Amino acid sequence: MTKKERVLKLTVHDEEQELEFELDYLSSLTFEERLKMMREKSREMLKQMIDHGHRRPFEIIKRT
Repeated sequence: MTKKERVLKLTVHDEEQELEFELDYLSSLTFEERLKMMREKSREMLKQMIDHGHRRPFEIIKRT
């Protein structure tokens, strides 16, 4: 089964239609596809953090 590529084209900005379109797309994915997408986005965000020098989490510094 092949999935159609869908594109949302609006003449006027409408957040409700955008949200409905996005939810419809996500509901068409299988559980495995959603997990794969989540892992890819996590890797992408980690790479961006490393590129911008934010690899280590914030540390709590105790003042004396």
